[in-house]
Formats: sequence, structure tokens, C-alpha cells
Amino acid sequence: MENIKERLVDKSIEAFILGLEIYNKPTIKYRIEGFSFFIVNAWELMLKAELINRGKSIYYSDKPDRTLSVENSIKKIYSDKNTRIRLNLEKILELRNISTHYITEDYEVKYAPLFQACVLNFVNEIQRFHNRDITKYIAQNFLTISARYEPLSNEEIKLKYSPEIAEKFIKQSNEIDVLSDEIRSDKFAINIRQNLYITKKRDKADFAVCISKDSDTKVTTLKEVKDPSDTHKYSHSSVVTAIQERLKRKHIKLGYSSGFNSYVLNLIIDFYDIKNDPKYAYQHIIGNQQQYTYSQQFIEFIVSEIEKTPDKFVESLKRSK
Repeated sequence: MENIKERLVDKSIEAFILGLEIYNKPTIKYRIEGFSFFIVNAWELMLKAELINRGKSIYYSDKPDRTLSVENSIKKIYSDKNTRIRLNLEKILELRNISTHYITEDYEVKYAPLFQACVLNFVNEIQRFHNRDITKYIAQNFLTISARYEPLSNEEIKLKYSPEIAEKFIKQSNEIDVLSDEIRSDKFAINIRQNLYITKKRDKADFAVCISKDSDTKVTTLKEVKDPSDTHKYSHSSVVTAIQERLKRKHIKLGYSSGFNSYVLNLIIDFYDIKNDPKYAYQHIIGNQQQYTYSQQFIEFIVSEIEKTPDKFVESLKRSK
């Protein structure tokens, strides 16, 4: 099996380099989709080689002529579903899967932080599993991806695409935003952003602006954001992830053996009639489909309620049913 393992690793490195070359070539418009295909393939080959390392089969037991899917390979190597590397890969897998049907280049700014983390994760894991130094195959400076920073607003997305595609884009984008904020790990996402701060200390400023209609460099203060795609970013699953992460950071142990999960969230939604409170929930209706998303305030509300009586919180909800 040694030769098979080495061939898998060699092909994995080649797929990895192909993905980088496609993404960093400025003339290619299909680079997000192309990169996602090749980087996923690189991980699949590398992880299957590691399964062989561990003496495990890379074939399905009931279909010995078919190798495991990339999803199964990831789960076998990273058995904890909250592993940051696994979360990163699963989001990129989602992108690869929707790329067949949806144009995604407009959301490059959303995926670039995930791509950069994925590249560095691959470099570290292939060194750890197979003792391969990627810099012997490609120069270190090529491991930094070159992202175009031209994001569209949600409103522009809605104007450019049909309601179904726009909704898909916005949901995926919001999932990435909230997970990046909650997980706070460079194994999940490495943000590429430029933050501007207003200061009255002129000597500490890089450039001067004036909030005035007569200014050459104009800025606008944003008072209120009303678009529910911006205010209610959390899907049902990302609410669960956000609460789990916050409870972990606060060292709060829920008095429920399974911890905070979808079942507990549904109890909260029913008990507090959350879906009828626009402050916490928003109903999206696209054609015949209905879906709820939730606000940051809802996350904070849940955590504050759990903090009061973490040991009895779930039981009190169950008794109220």
C-alpha cells in the first residue's frame, strides 16, 4: 500500500498547486469555482493517504470498488464536528457543491478568508501527516492568495440576481460572517479587511476626512440598518453554533447531557414565541418556501437567560410544554 499512499500524496500536492495557480491568475474569472474544486480534491487525496497510514480502508465496506467520499474522509480524520479545520472544509465543500448551479464570483470577498485558512491548514496538515514540506514544491510567497476586494451589498445582489439565487448568496454569506465572528480561529478563516477609524487626533491619522457636503473626501455616518439580511444573519444551525461557542468562552455548563443543540433551541423558540417577535426573528418568503433567520439580539437573549439558571434552564423549558 506504500506506493498507493505516496501516489495519493503526490497527486494531492499537484491538485493543491493547480488550485493556487488558478486562483492567483488574474485573467481567470472562474477562479473561485476552480480553486474550490482543486483544493477539495487535494484534501481528499491527502486525507485518504492518512487513512492508509492509520491502517484503515479507503473503500466502502459494501462497495469495495468505490473509494470513500471526501465528506466521509474528513469525518474519519476529524471526528469532532467542531474541529476548526473540519468546519472550514465543510464550508468550502458547500461552495464546491453550489458552484455547479450558481455563479459565485461576486462573493469572492466572503470566501477569500476561508480559502486562505484552508491553504495554510493544508500546508500544516500535509507536513504533520506525511512529512511533506510544500515550500519545496512552490515558493512561500505563492501561498498567499490574491483576492479581489469588490464586494456587492445585499441590495446589489438582490438587484443583479433572481430572488432564489440572491437568497442563496446572502444566506451563505451570512453563515460565513457569523461563524467567523463566533469561532474566532485562523484555522477557520483569516480575514482580509481594511478597517477605518475616525479620530480627532490629526497627528495619528493616515488621511483626513470631513463629514460635510462641501468636503472633497466625503463619508457618511450610518444610523440604522434595516435590511433583515443584515440584521438577522443567523440561520437555525448557526444560532446553535454561536450559543455553543459563547457558553464555552464563558465556561457555562448547561444542565442538559446533550448540551445546547437544535432541540434546546426549538424549545426556546416555542416557549418565547420567537418567530412572532421581529426583534429576534425574520421570515423570508421566496416563492412557496419559507425560512426564518435570527438576530444578534436573539443570541444575546439566549445566553443571558441561560446564565441565570444554567442547571435548570432546559428542564424549565420542558416542563412548560
